[in-house]
Amino acid sequence: MTHSPSLPTLEFYGRTGCELCDETRLTLQAVLEQRVRRGDPIPRIQEIDLADHPDLEPRYGALIPVLALYGNELTLAMGSRAIDTFLDRTMGRAA
Repeated sequence: MTHSPSLPTLEFYGRTGCELCDETRLTLQAVLEQRVRRGDPIPRIQEIDLADHPDLEPRYGALIPVLALYGNELTLAMGSRAIDTFLDRTMGRAA
């Protein structure tokens, strides 16, 4: 996966041992690879494990996996269509 230093950071909120988070991680990778093939912009990914950030547990604990970009959030982020639509809406597509 490639990225440009000028691209934003997509925050991936999850938890170690979370099966939904693991599935979403794989789905996100596939969506990003598809975006690269289309020439669409992709973000950097920063994974945030709630186990390391207990202060975030009240906000995200019941909603993980969560993707956040430009102040927008996709909670219970599952499925390639939902993730791709979220990225299209927040980052746009190549012309």
